[in-house]
Amino acid sequence: MSSIKLSKKILRAAGRANVTYRLIGEGDRILVGLSGGKDSLTLVHLLKHMQRHAPFSFTFQAVTVSYGMPGERYDALAEHCERHGIPHEIYETNIFEIAEETIRENSSFCSYFSRMRRGALYTKAKEGGYNKVALGHHLDDAAESFFMSMLYNGALRSMPPIYRSDKGFWVIRPLIWVRERQTRAFVEENNIAAIGDEACPAMMKKVKLPHARERTKAMLEAWEREQPDLFKQLKASMMHLHPNAFMDPRYLDNRAVEA
Repeated sequence: MSSIKLSKKILRAAGRANVTYRLIGEGDRILVGLSGGKDSLTLVHLLKHMQRHAPFSFTFQAVTVSYGMPGERYDALAEHCERHGIPHEIYETNIFEIAEETIRENSSFCSYFSRMRRGALYTKAKEGGYNKVALGHHLDDAAESFFMSMLYNGALRSMPPIYRSDKGFWVIRPLIWVRERQTRAFVEENNIAAIGDEACPAMMKKVKLPHARERTKAMLEAWEREQPDLFKQLKASMMHLHPNAFMDPRYLDNRAVEA
């Protein structure tokens, strides 16, 4: 088994998030969504590291949801997991076939496939009796989602580190305080061949690409060049909410509403 190195920054950020939000603890059985991208690969190796060093015991199972589309191959990913002692299985679905029948040409495939993949993962977790599902979202994802929600949907929302699904298990994001550039550096420094957007079924169709996220990412990158502590401040802002400082009547002083 070759050596995989996780940076101290990743370990520190993930460790502090775990303590703050109690994401993983004694006896947890965790299903991990492993797409093979840089973020999910960082996540499974983080969990493997935690198993060796944390003062509590837990188990995890990595699952790759197969869309059932032509040319889809996960041999290299399966071999990587076997080589590093990561329990892994491929969950076969017919998501691509269903999409062929239900989505119109030139519509947004990306969000559709994301929802369908998440649904398949949740079904697998429910069937397997897992009490937690781990996803590879990081701080950049949370920040981008916040601004996309505000600018395109008129709501203040982001990605919580932990929440309870309607199927009864907890959904956790152990990388929520980790930066995207750190997961990119992880796969590059360890010479791991990560799967990119080329494996997304949306690339096989004439689709609307997620321009809103790309524009938001570019906006944040520009801001960060001017203010290097931007993401530090964004993280702090998402941890210190003041609902009564906005315009939602549910959170205002009743005397003000009545007046």
